[in-house]
Amino acid sequence: MSHTKKLFLIIGAPGSGKTTDAELIAKNNANITHYSTGDMLRAEVESGSERGKEIHRYISKGEIVPINIVIETIINAIKSSPTDIIIIDGYPRSVEQMLALDSYLEKHKDIELSSVIEVEVSEETARERVLGRARGEDDNNEVFNNRMKIYMEPLGQIKDFYTQKGILKVISGERSIEEIVHEMESFIQSKI
Repeated sequence: MSHTKKLFLIIGAPGSGKTTDAELIAKNNANITHYSTGDMLRAEVESGSERGKEIHRYISKGEIVPINIVIETIINAIKSSPTDIIIIDGYPRSVEQMLALDSYLEKHKDIELSSVIEVEVSEETARERVLGRARGEDDNNEVFNNRMKIYMEPLGQIKDFYTQKGILKVISGERSIEEIVHEMESFIQSKI
């Protein structure tokens, strides 16, 4: 008898600490598995599956992996996850990714999107954490600005979409890792 898997998505700007938060929560809770999108794609490639070979063809050419393949990989990872609670960080990164996942979840009733958690930090904090003291160097700044722009552009639409579904939770990332993890953990526990 397959039971419902509960999915939590964590989004946040570069430097928001979202991956660290998710890793710590999974480490503290044996009933929670954490994946980042990149990890799932790499694991699929390493598995030697047909899908893995296809992913490798795109990655090796430096091309973006098509959205349907990314979604199938995510769904596959969730379904074969050792636990019923899954945290994925860094997804969705675009409106297209969000809508693709949504339509997939409509069809797969055995996976429930419990919440989308945004770890919110000011651009100043994000820049400080990512660049540290090297913030004067233009190339680093440029890379950061670009990453920030890519994150911010679809953010309004992503937040609206999940707010309408009643599943967006915003957590301040302007605090210590301990405080953020504690709040996120309590929130996830309250949803399961």
